[in-house]
Amino acid sequence: MERKEFEILVQKLRPRVLREAIHYMDDPDDGEDITQDVMMKLWSMRDRLEEYRSVEALAVVVTKHLALNRRRSLGRFVSEMFPQDLEDESTPESQTISKEEEKQLLRWIDSLPDVQQATLRMKHIDGLEVHEIATLTGTTENAVRVNLSRARKKILSYYIK
Repeated sequence: MERKEFEILVQKLRPRVLREAIHYMDDPDDGEDITQDVMMKLWSMRDRLEEYRSVEALAVVVTKHLALNRRRSLGRFVSEMFPQDLEDESTPESQTISKEEEKQLLRWIDSLPDVQQATLRMKHIDGLEVHEIATLTGTTENAVRVNLSRARKKILSYYIK
């Protein structure tokens, strides 16, 4: 694919990719970053884009995967939600606050639907991989990923409130 063709394609795809990225990231700046990453990925694949039935569908899937990868780890969410300052950790007040924050997070996890709660615990507390969780629960890996994503999004929404 020539550069001019690619530029035309990007002009057509960019608004849709940006909407999707903002939807997954809940932040226009992060959505813009994801959109840039998707366009770079498509540029690197430009010689093979004709092989795909729908480049728009490919762009949307790549957007989803990049966005979810950015948000994937609950540990990352927890560290962002409840930053631990090692110097403050030694004071009784900060230890009490940390324990309260951890209890609150566990209450939020307990409030999730059973499937999401179990999936989240298996992934982040037991340290199981997605394929292991799928085998144990008798579902597909995609279903496990969807449940993890929904659980993380719900916990994040509790935190933001």
